[in-house]
Amino acid sequence: MPVLASKSEEYAAPAAVQADSRILGAIKASQMQKALTNDPKPLLPKEKLVFGHTFSDHMVLIPWTAKNGWGKPQLKPYGPLQLDPSCSVFHYAFECFEGLKAYRDSQGNIRLFRPDKNMERMNNSAERLYLPQFDGKEMIECIKELLRVDKRWVPEGKGYSLYLRPTMIATENTLGVHRANSALLYVIASPCGPYFPTGFKAIGLYCDESNVRAWPGGVGNKKLGANYAPSVGPQVTAEKKGYQQVLWTIGEDRELMEVGTMNLFVYWRNENGELELVTPPLDGTILPGVTRDSILDLTRSWGEFKISERKINMKQVAKASDEGRLLEVFGAGTACVVTPVRRIHFQGKDYDVPLDPANPDSQAGPVTKRIYDTLFGIQYGDVPSEWSIVVD
Repeated sequence: MPVLASKSEEYAAPAAVQADSRILGAIKASQMQKALTNDPKPLLPKEKLVFGHTFSDHMVLIPWTAKNGWGKPQLKPYGPLQLDPSCSVFHYAFECFEGLKAYRDSQGNIRLFRPDKNMERMNNSAERLYLPQFDGKEMIECIKELLRVDKRWVPEGKGYSLYLRPTMIATENTLGVHRANSALLYVIASPCGPYFPTGFKAIGLYCDESNVRAWPGGVGNKKLGANYAPSVGPQVTAEKKGYQQVLWTIGEDRELMEVGTMNLFVYWRNENGELELVTPPLDGTILPGVTRDSILDLTRSWGEFKISERKINMKQVAKASDEGRLLEVFGAGTACVVTPVRRIHFQGKDYDVPLDPANPDSQAGPVTKRIYDTLFGIQYGDVPSEWSIVVD
Protein backbone atom coordinates (compact mmCIF):
# COMPACT_ATOMS: atom_id res chain seq x y z
CA MET A 1 0.00 0.00 0.00
CA PRO A 2 1.40 3.49 -0.80
CA VAL A 3 2.50 5.78 1.99
CA LEU A 4 -0.27 8.23 2.79
CA ALA A 5 0.80 11.80 3.40
CA SER A 6 -1.37 14.34 5.15
CA LYS A 7 -2.84 17.07 2.96
CA SER A 8 -3.10 19.43 5.92
CA GLU A 9 -0.64 22.29 6.31
CA GLU A 10 0.97 23.46 9.53
CA TYR A 11 -1.53 25.63 11.35
CA ALA A 12 -0.96 29.36 10.98
CA ALA A 13 -3.16 31.78 12.86
CA PRO A 14 -4.81 34.52 10.78
CA ALA A 15 -2.75 37.67 10.38
CA ALA A 16 -5.07 39.63 12.67
CA VAL A 17 -4.45 37.06 15.39
CA GLN A 18 -0.70 36.77 14.83
CA ALA A 19 -0.25 40.40 15.77
CA ASP A 20 -2.15 40.36 19.05
CA SER A 21 -1.13 39.49 22.60
CA ARG A 22 -2.52 35.97 22.57
CA ILE A 23 0.66 34.53 21.05
CA LEU A 24 3.25 36.38 23.15
CA GLY A 25 5.86 34.15 24.76
CA ALA A 26 5.57 31.06 22.56
CA ILE A 27 5.46 27.58 24.07
CA LYS A 28 8.92 25.97 24.11
CA ALA A 29 9.06 22.28 24.91
CA SER A 30 12.80 22.55 25.62
CA GLN A 31 11.99 24.69 28.67
CA MET A 32 9.79 22.04 30.27
CA GLN A 33 10.13 21.80 34.04
CA LYS A 34 9.69 18.30 35.46
CA ALA A 35 8.64 17.14 38.91
CA LEU A 36 7.98 13.40 38.77
CA THR A 37 5.83 11.47 41.21
CA ASN A 38 7.38 9.52 44.07
CA ASP A 39 4.32 7.30 44.30
CA PRO A 40 3.53 5.71 40.91
CA LYS A 41 0.04 4.26 40.64
CA PRO A 42 -0.46 0.54 39.97
CA LEU A 43 -1.50 -0.37 36.44
CA LEU A 44 -5.00 -1.73 36.00
CA PRO A 45 -5.26 -4.95 33.96
CA LYS A 46 -6.08 -3.83 30.43
CA GLU A 47 -9.18 -6.02 30.31
CA LYS A 48 -10.66 -3.92 33.13
CA LEU A 49 -10.03 -0.54 31.51
CA VAL A 50 -13.11 1.59 30.94
CA PHE A 51 -12.79 4.55 28.59
CA GLY A 52 -11.91 7.74 30.50
CA HIS A 53 -11.95 6.23 34.02
CA THR A 54 -8.22 5.67 34.70
CA PHE A 55 -5.43 8.24 34.40
CA SER A 56 -1.65 8.04 34.14
CA ASP A 57 0.85 9.30 36.71
CA HIS A 58 1.58 12.69 35.17
CA MET A 59 0.12 15.62 33.26
CA VAL A 60 1.40 18.65 31.38
CA LEU A 61 0.35 22.19 32.33
CA ILE A 62 1.20 25.44 30.52
CA PRO A 63 -0.12 28.74 31.93
CA TRP A 64 -0.78 31.83 29.82
CA THR A 65 -1.49 35.48 30.61
CA ALA A 66 -2.23 38.38 28.30
CA LYS A 67 0.64 40.28 29.90
CA ASN A 68 3.41 37.67 29.70
CA GLY A 69 2.19 35.16 27.12
CA TRP A 70 2.93 31.45 27.52
CA GLY A 71 4.85 30.30 30.57
CA LYS A 72 7.20 27.35 30.81
CA PRO A 73 5.60 23.92 30.33
CA GLN A 74 5.37 21.89 33.53
CA LEU A 75 5.28 18.11 33.76
CA LYS A 76 4.02 17.14 37.19
CA PRO A 77 2.05 14.41 38.99
CA TYR A 78 -1.57 14.04 37.93
CA GLY A 79 -3.85 15.77 40.41
CA PRO A 80 -6.56 18.38 41.01
CA LEU A 81 -6.32 21.87 39.57
CA GLN A 82 -6.62 24.81 41.95
CA LEU A 83 -9.07 27.32 40.40
CA ASP A 84 -10.99 30.25 41.77
CA PRO A 85 -14.79 29.71 41.91
CA SER A 86 -15.22 32.81 39.75
CA CYS A 87 -13.12 31.50 36.86
CA SER A 88 -14.83 32.25 33.57
CA VAL A 89 -14.54 28.63 32.44
CA PHE A 90 -17.14 27.71 35.09
CA HIS A 91 -19.60 30.46 34.19
CA TYR A 92 -19.29 31.05 30.45
CA ALA A 93 -17.86 27.79 29.04
CA PHE A 94 -14.52 29.22 27.89
CA GLU A 95 -13.17 25.75 27.16
CA CYS A 96 -12.00 23.68 24.22
CA PHE A 97 -10.30 20.33 24.00
CA GLU A 98 -8.86 17.65 21.75
CA GLY A 99 -8.69 13.87 21.69
CA LEU A 100 -5.91 11.76 20.23
CA LYS A 101 -4.30 8.43 21.06
CA ALA A 102 -0.91 6.88 21.59
CA TYR A 103 -0.47 3.28 20.41
CA ARG A 104 2.11 0.60 21.20
CA ASP A 105 3.22 -1.28 18.08
CA SER A 106 4.43 -4.87 17.86
CA GLN A 107 8.06 -3.75 18.43
CA GLY A 108 7.13 -1.85 21.59
CA ASN A 109 7.40 1.61 19.99
CA ILE A 110 4.90 4.32 21.01
CA ARG A 111 3.11 5.95 18.07
CA LEU A 112 0.84 8.94 17.49
CA PHE A 113 -1.65 9.25 14.64
CA ARG A 114 -1.64 12.59 12.79
CA PRO A 115 -1.18 14.78 15.89
CA ASP A 116 -0.60 17.84 13.68
CA LYS A 117 -4.28 17.71 12.69
CA ASN A 118 -5.36 17.77 16.34
CA MET A 119 -3.17 20.77 17.07
CA GLU A 120 -4.54 22.56 14.00
CA ARG A 121 -8.12 21.93 15.10
CA MET A 122 -7.44 22.95 18.70
CA ASN A 123 -5.98 26.27 17.56
CA ASN A 124 -9.11 26.82 15.47
CA SER A 125 -11.32 26.05 18.47
CA ALA A 126 -9.30 28.34 20.74
CA GLU A 127 -9.48 31.15 18.20
CA ARG A 128 -13.30 31.00 18.21
CA LEU A 129 -13.27 31.56 21.99
CA TYR A 130 -10.55 34.20 21.69
CA LEU A 131 -8.24 32.02 23.76
CA PRO A 132 -4.49 32.06 23.02
CA GLN A 133 -2.89 30.44 19.99
CA PHE A 134 0.10 28.10 20.31
CA ASP A 135 2.78 26.45 18.19
CA GLY A 136 1.44 23.01 17.28
CA LYS A 137 4.90 21.48 16.78
CA GLU A 138 6.06 22.58 20.21
CA MET A 139 2.87 21.27 21.81
CA ILE A 140 3.38 17.89 20.15
CA GLU A 141 6.89 17.79 21.64
CA CYS A 142 5.38 18.44 25.09
CA ILE A 143 2.96 15.57 24.54
CA LYS A 144 5.81 13.31 23.43
CA GLU A 145 7.68 14.06 26.65
CA LEU A 146 4.60 13.12 28.67
CA LEU A 147 4.52 9.84 26.74
CA ARG A 148 8.19 9.17 27.41
CA VAL A 149 7.64 9.63 31.14
CA ASP A 150 4.38 7.68 31.24
CA LYS A 151 5.18 5.10 28.56
CA ARG A 152 4.28 2.21 30.88
CA TRP A 153 0.69 3.45 30.70
CA VAL A 154 0.39 2.71 26.98
CA PRO A 155 -1.23 -0.76 26.99
CA GLU A 156 0.00 -3.58 24.81
CA GLY A 157 -2.32 -5.24 22.33
CA LYS A 158 -4.45 -4.25 19.37
CA GLY A 159 -7.51 -2.25 20.36
CA TYR A 160 -5.78 -0.77 23.40
CA SER A 161 -4.23 2.69 23.57
CA LEU A 162 -3.50 5.71 25.74
CA TYR A 163 -6.09 8.41 25.14
CA LEU A 164 -4.67 11.94 25.32
CA ARG A 165 -6.84 14.91 26.23
CA PRO A 166 -5.33 18.36 25.61
CA THR A 167 -7.60 21.00 27.14
CA MET A 168 -7.57 24.79 27.27
CA ILE A 169 -9.59 26.78 29.80
CA ALA A 170 -9.93 30.45 30.69
CA THR A 171 -8.80 30.98 34.30
CA GLU A 172 -9.47 34.66 34.91
CA ASN A 173 -11.15 35.02 38.30
CA THR A 174 -13.68 37.70 37.46
CA LEU A 175 -17.29 37.53 36.33
CA GLY A 176 -18.28 39.08 33.02
CA VAL A 177 -18.33 37.90 29.42
CA HIS A 178 -15.17 39.28 27.80
CA ARG A 179 -11.92 38.07 26.27
CA ALA A 180 -9.80 36.01 28.65
CA ASN A 181 -6.73 37.56 30.26
CA SER A 182 -5.42 34.27 31.63
CA ALA A 183 -5.69 30.66 30.54
CA LEU A 184 -4.34 27.19 31.16
CA LEU A 185 -3.44 24.57 28.56
CA TYR A 186 -3.03 21.09 30.00
CA VAL A 187 -2.82 17.46 28.87
CA ILE A 188 -3.96 14.36 30.75
CA ALA A 189 -3.74 10.73 29.63
CA SER A 190 -6.09 7.78 30.10
CA PRO A 191 -5.33 4.13 29.17
CA CYS A 192 -8.29 2.58 27.42
CA GLY A 193 -9.66 -0.36 25.50
CA PRO A 194 -12.51 -0.26 22.94
CA TYR A 195 -14.71 2.85 23.27
CA PHE A 196 -17.92 0.83 23.15
CA PRO A 197 -18.12 -1.96 25.77
CA THR A 198 -19.44 -4.29 23.06
CA GLY A 199 -16.31 -3.74 20.94
CA PHE A 200 -16.47 -3.61 17.16
CA LYS A 201 -20.17 -4.32 16.76
CA ALA A 202 -22.88 -2.69 14.66
CA ILE A 203 -25.12 -0.22 16.50
CA GLY A 204 -28.62 1.19 16.10
CA LEU A 205 -29.33 4.89 15.54
CA TYR A 206 -32.33 6.95 16.60
CA CYS A 207 -33.01 9.89 14.28
CA ASP A 208 -33.75 12.84 16.58
CA GLU A 209 -36.17 15.29 14.96
CA SER A 210 -36.68 17.48 18.04
CA ASN A 211 -33.12 18.57 18.81
CA VAL A 212 -30.14 19.74 16.77
CA ARG A 213 -26.45 19.33 17.53
CA ALA A 214 -25.37 22.45 15.64
CA TRP A 215 -26.73 25.11 13.29
CA PRO A 216 -25.46 27.41 10.53
CA GLY A 217 -23.36 30.21 11.95
CA GLY A 218 -22.79 28.31 15.20
CA VAL A 219 -19.78 26.42 16.54
CA GLY A 220 -20.48 22.86 15.40
CA ASN A 221 -17.12 22.81 13.63
CA LYS A 222 -15.21 23.56 16.85
CA LYS A 223 -14.38 21.10 19.61
CA LEU A 224 -15.90 23.07 22.47
CA GLY A 225 -17.15 21.55 25.70
CA ALA A 226 -20.35 23.57 25.26
CA ASN A 227 -21.25 21.41 22.24
CA TYR A 228 -21.35 18.20 24.24
CA ALA A 229 -23.36 18.68 27.44
CA PRO A 230 -26.62 19.48 25.57
CA SER A 231 -26.35 16.15 23.71
CA VAL A 232 -26.71 14.05 26.85
CA GLY A 233 -30.50 14.34 27.14
CA PRO A 234 -31.22 13.19 23.57
CA GLN A 235 -28.66 10.39 23.98
CA VAL A 236 -30.42 9.10 27.11
CA THR A 237 -33.75 9.23 25.24
CA ALA A 238 -32.29 7.19 22.37
CA GLU A 239 -30.91 4.59 24.77
CA LYS A 240 -34.29 4.23 26.50
CA LYS A 241 -35.80 3.47 23.10
CA GLY A 242 -33.22 0.73 22.50
CA TYR A 243 -30.73 2.56 20.28
CA GLN A 244 -27.05 3.09 21.03
CA GLN A 245 -26.57 6.52 19.43
CA VAL A 246 -28.42 9.63 18.22
CA LEU A 247 -28.49 10.45 14.52
CA TRP A 248 -28.34 14.24 14.42
CA THR A 249 -30.25 15.96 11.61
CA ILE A 250 -31.49 19.44 10.75
CA GLY A 251 -34.19 20.99 8.56
CA GLU A 252 -37.50 19.74 7.17
CA ASP A 253 -35.85 17.05 5.04
CA ARG A 254 -33.77 15.92 8.05
CA GLU A 255 -30.39 16.70 6.55
CA LEU A 256 -27.77 14.38 8.05
CA MET A 257 -25.17 15.87 10.37
CA GLU A 258 -23.35 13.55 12.77
CA VAL A 259 -23.96 10.33 14.69
CA GLY A 260 -23.46 10.73 18.43
CA THR A 261 -20.04 12.37 18.67
CA MET A 262 -18.85 10.85 15.39
CA ASN A 263 -18.75 11.92 11.76
CA LEU A 264 -21.20 10.04 9.54
CA PHE A 265 -20.60 8.13 6.30
CA VAL A 266 -23.13 6.53 3.94
CA TYR A 267 -22.06 4.02 1.29
CA TRP A 268 -24.77 3.39 -1.31
CA ARG A 269 -25.67 3.12 -4.93
CA ASN A 270 -26.95 6.60 -5.65
CA GLU A 271 -29.90 7.47 -7.90
CA ASN A 272 -27.53 7.68 -10.87
CA GLY A 273 -26.49 4.08 -10.30
CA GLU A 274 -23.01 4.99 -9.02
CA LEU A 275 -21.33 3.42 -6.01
CA GLU A 276 -20.69 6.37 -3.73
CA LEU A 277 -19.33 7.08 -0.25
CA VAL A 278 -20.98 10.23 1.08
CA THR A 279 -20.27 12.32 4.17
CA PRO A 280 -21.80 15.71 5.08
CA PRO A 281 -19.65 18.69 3.99
CA LEU A 282 -17.65 20.91 6.33
CA ASP A 283 -20.14 23.77 6.13
CA GLY A 284 -19.52 25.07 9.66
CA THR A 285 -21.93 22.68 11.37
CA ILE A 286 -19.77 19.55 11.10
CA LEU A 287 -16.67 18.83 13.21
CA PRO A 288 -13.63 18.35 10.92
CA GLY A 289 -12.70 14.95 12.30
CA VAL A 290 -9.15 13.64 11.91
CA THR A 291 -10.53 10.16 11.22
CA ARG A 292 -13.02 11.68 8.75
CA ASP A 293 -10.22 13.37 6.83
CA SER A 294 -8.17 10.18 6.89
CA ILE A 295 -11.03 8.09 5.50
CA LEU A 296 -11.58 10.54 2.65
CA ASP A 297 -7.88 10.54 1.71
CA LEU A 298 -7.65 6.77 2.06
CA THR A 299 -10.69 5.88 -0.05
CA ARG A 300 -9.77 8.45 -2.70
CA SER A 301 -6.38 6.73 -3.00
CA TRP A 302 -8.22 3.46 -3.77
CA GLY A 303 -10.01 5.01 -6.74
CA GLU A 304 -12.72 2.34 -6.64
CA PHE A 305 -15.90 4.36 -6.09
CA LYS A 306 -17.12 7.95 -5.98
CA ILE A 307 -16.23 9.97 -2.87
CA SER A 308 -18.47 12.93 -2.04
CA GLU A 309 -18.59 15.59 0.64
CA ARG A 310 -22.12 16.87 0.11
CA LYS A 311 -25.48 17.28 1.74
CA ILE A 312 -27.58 14.16 2.15
CA ASN A 313 -30.85 13.79 4.04
CA MET A 314 -32.63 11.03 5.88
CA LYS A 315 -35.48 10.93 3.37
CA GLN A 316 -32.96 10.04 0.67
CA VAL A 317 -31.43 7.35 2.88
CA ALA A 318 -34.86 5.90 3.69
CA LYS A 319 -35.74 5.81 -0.02
CA ALA A 320 -32.44 4.13 -0.83
CA SER A 321 -33.10 1.52 1.86
CA ASP A 322 -36.57 0.77 0.48
CA GLU A 323 -35.09 0.39 -3.01
CA GLY A 324 -32.19 -1.82 -1.92
CA ARG A 325 -29.54 0.81 -2.73
CA LEU A 326 -28.35 1.44 0.84
CA LEU A 327 -25.21 -0.65 1.31
CA GLU A 328 -23.38 0.50 4.46
CA VAL A 329 -23.52 3.24 7.10
CA PHE A 330 -20.87 3.96 9.72
CA GLY A 331 -19.65 6.56 12.19
CA ALA A 332 -16.00 7.58 12.50
CA GLY A 333 -13.97 9.23 15.25
CA THR A 334 -10.78 9.04 17.30
CA ALA A 335 -12.27 7.10 20.20
CA CYS A 336 -13.96 4.37 18.13
CA VAL A 337 -12.08 4.66 14.79
CA VAL A 338 -15.04 3.24 12.83
CA THR A 339 -18.42 2.06 14.15
CA PRO A 340 -20.77 0.19 11.78
CA VAL A 341 -24.52 0.88 11.83
CA ARG A 342 -27.09 -1.91 11.48
CA ARG A 343 -30.38 0.04 11.68
CA ILE A 344 -31.75 3.58 11.74
CA HIS A 345 -35.07 4.57 13.30
CA PHE A 346 -36.79 7.36 11.37
CA GLN A 347 -40.39 8.55 11.65
CA GLY A 348 -41.69 5.42 13.32
CA LYS A 349 -39.86 2.89 11.16
CA ASP A 350 -36.61 0.96 11.46
CA TYR A 351 -34.51 0.96 8.29
CA ASP A 352 -32.10 -1.97 8.25
CA VAL A 353 -28.58 -1.41 7.01
CA PRO A 354 -26.94 -4.41 5.33
CA LEU A 355 -23.74 -5.67 6.92
CA ASP A 356 -21.95 -8.35 4.88
CA PRO A 357 -24.28 -10.62 2.87
CA ALA A 358 -21.39 -13.03 2.29
CA ASN A 359 -20.74 -13.38 6.02
CA PRO A 360 -23.84 -13.56 8.25
CA ASP A 361 -21.71 -13.27 11.40
CA SER A 362 -19.97 -10.08 10.28
CA GLN A 363 -20.52 -6.86 12.21
CA ALA A 364 -19.66 -4.60 9.27
CA GLY A 365 -19.96 -4.36 5.52
CA PRO A 366 -16.85 -5.02 3.41
CA VAL A 367 -16.03 -1.34 2.79
CA THR A 368 -16.49 -0.38 6.45
CA LYS A 369 -14.35 -3.31 7.59
CA ARG A 370 -11.63 -2.53 5.04
CA ILE A 371 -11.46 1.11 6.17
CA TYR A 372 -11.32 0.04 9.82
CA ASP A 373 -8.61 -2.56 9.22
CA THR A 374 -6.46 -0.15 7.20
CA LEU A 375 -6.63 2.72 9.70
CA PHE A 376 -6.12 0.27 12.54
CA GLY A 377 -3.04 -1.07 10.78
CA ILE A 378 -1.62 2.42 10.27
CA GLN A 379 -2.19 3.41 13.89
CA TYR A 380 -0.37 0.35 15.21
CA GLY A 381 2.45 0.58 12.66
CA ASP A 382 1.56 -2.51 10.63
CA VAL A 383 0.74 -0.45 7.52
CA PRO A 384 3.50 2.03 6.53
CA SER A 385 2.26 5.61 6.51
CA GLU A 386 3.49 9.13 7.23
CA TRP A 387 0.38 9.53 9.36
CA SER A 388 1.94 7.34 12.08
CA ILE A 389 4.55 9.19 14.15
CA VAL A 390 6.99 7.24 16.33
CA VAL A 391 7.75 8.82 19.71
CA ASP A 392 11.51 8.36 19.92
